[in-house]
Amino acid sequence: MHTTTINVLNTAFDSQFDTAPFSKIKPDDFIPAFKNAIESAKAEIDTITNNPEPPTFENTIEVLEFSGEQLDRISSIFFNLNSAETNDKIQKIAQEVSPMLSEFSNDITLNEALFKRVKAVYDSRSNYDLSVEQQTLLDKKYKSFSRNGANLSEENKLKLRAIDKQLSQLKLKFGENVLAETNNYELHLTDINLLAGLPEGTLEAAKQLAESKNKNGWLFTLEYPSYIPFMTYADNRQLRKELAIAAGKKGFQNNELDNQNHVLSIAKLRHERAQLLGYKTHAHFVLEERMAKTPENVYTFLNDLLSKAKPAAVREFENLQHFAKNLDNIDQLQKWDSAYYSEKLKQQLFKLDDEQLKPYFKLENVIEGVFAVSQKLYGLHFEVIDTIDKYHPDVLTYTVTDTDGQLVAIFYADFFPRAGKRNGAWMTSFKPQYIKNGINERPHISIVCNFTKPTKSKPSLLTFNEVTTLFHEFGHALHGMLANTRYPSLSGTSVFWDFVELPSQIFENWCYEQDALKLFARHYETNEVIPMDLIEKIKASAAFQEGMQTLRQLSFGILDMYWHGQNPMDITDVKALENEAFKDTNLFPDVAENCMSTSFSHIFQGGYSSGYYSYKWAEVLDADAFEYFKEAGIFNKDVAEKFKAHILSQGGIEDPMVLYKRFRGHEPKPEALLKRAGLL
Repeated sequence: MHTTTINVLNTAFDSQFDTAPFSKIKPDDFIPAFKNAIESAKAEIDTITNNPEPPTFENTIEVLEFSGEQLDRISSIFFNLNSAETNDKIQKIAQEVSPMLSEFSNDITLNEALFKRVKAVYDSRSNYDLSVEQQTLLDKKYKSFSRNGANLSEENKLKLRAIDKQLSQLKLKFGENVLAETNNYELHLTDINLLAGLPEGTLEAAKQLAESKNKNGWLFTLEYPSYIPFMTYADNRQLRKELAIAAGKKGFQNNELDNQNHVLSIAKLRHERAQLLGYKTHAHFVLEERMAKTPENVYTFLNDLLSKAKPAAVREFENLQHFAKNLDNIDQLQKWDSAYYSEKLKQQLFKLDDEQLKPYFKLENVIEGVFAVSQKLYGLHFEVIDTIDKYHPDVLTYTVTDTDGQLVAIFYADFFPRAGKRNGAWMTSFKPQYIKNGINERPHISIVCNFTKPTKSKPSLLTFNEVTTLFHEFGHALHGMLANTRYPSLSGTSVFWDFVELPSQIFENWCYEQDALKLFARHYETNEVIPMDLIEKIKASAAFQEGMQTLRQLSFGILDMYWHGQNPMDITDVKALENEAFKDTNLFPDVAENCMSTSFSHIFQGGYSSGYYSYKWAEVLDADAFEYFKEAGIFNKDVAEKFKAHILSQGGIEDPMVLYKRFRGHEPKPEALLKRAGLL
């Protein structure tokens, strides 16, 4: 007798809180599940287009919004695994699935019968009594067609499909190459004398890593918890140089993992796509749906900040150069000297170094800290739950409830580096929040980081930079958890891209405040609360080299606009374009073997193309918003309630500036940022 096995991904998840059943999913399930879910989603679209009734908001826009739910769920599970727990098999599936999905997305946006119905509702929108959220949804649905080719001729629609298919594959390949280049490099040392300057914890981790690969001595990699301490503390300048060059040439080695052609192809295809849709450049296309609105506004913003930050940056650089000359007779500072001498100078100026701070930032305590701050501000309660499935044993899982004990969200946290995980830190979700059939479906939110692992003798102790990273990602998580909108596509972090960093960046501010630090910064051995003088030093050093930091961020934003804010068709040399983009922000001599673009995943793999400026843009918002908290008290319930009511819970249901002004009472002013950064 022939039995068909049921694919768990195509069923309603029979799990507590409807969580993803990771242990029951096999990689082989994904392709059939995707195919099945795409067919179901197409059938849902057919019910809209075949409806004999005249189009209305309910029978067209709302039905469209809730179609493809199963497909979205499978996609979020799969692509989150591809970032956090990937392997050759999953990467191969991604290469097969991505074009299928971009094809399906085109099937919708280029479906004439469907667009006709959407357009009919859009054109007669004044006849409906729509809420603000419904108006936004209608506007977004209409634009998702018009901005993706619905008004194109048949011939151009085919061109668009071909471009989208190519782009989805190129972006994946780009990311795979960066991950492979990161995993391929090892600095293997067996002579203890070469390790002078490195902290004991770093050495222990490097020894443990070597042992895990059956090697003697110490192993260093391009993973941040290994790379950053080496660049910051290793006295051996030659080895710092070797490691820095290895990190800087990812995707730029003319080998089978080279990304230069991928970068050129992605930029050119994006431009071609924008032109096909009637936009001057990719940046013009993207920025239409951002707070910044136009490339001109972005350039004005970046150049304005550049003019304010550059004098400070040059001053700081000259100071650092002078310091390195006096200390070690270094005639010309190189990129691999930056972190090393900055740390030494910081120690001299503020009598503060990360090794002093780390004992107070045991990972478990910092997690308690973000929970405690969230509870004080928003009344949230976090409890470990061991009965839900995880995709890796390292992942921690929690239920999040409100003051009435009602479920707010499920929270996943994944903190340590491993071979199947890309570098960096991010927040994502396995299920969005929305309201359907009177039920408020609560979200499943995840944060993924790459922190220093515990060793045999020490728990995971975070650098202060890692502490702010955890708060940053948790700020995004709060945006996802506290979402309270009707429609999934407007929920949580589904906001304009240059607004999405406000909740994350504002949350970092609590790391610098005594009243917050007292809640969690305790010595991992003595349980002693972090001494007041260290808190003062953290605050005093917060603006240390802020000019140089600002210049660095601006250089990335400018590079992004060089790729996307002009016609890239004549660009043949990736490195030459970079040199041109960096000419006003360069402080250090160029390193010929290195190239930023070939591993600039934010803009070539992630969603930041034409949007990297938004980190700085959001800093203006966050400094201005936090000023309000400081005036009232950093745990002031009224201000927190306003922030939750107007920003965190509202997702993308209204123009962000309207939401911001409702919270703050006025538009954001850049003075707060300049003051905080010491640039006034």
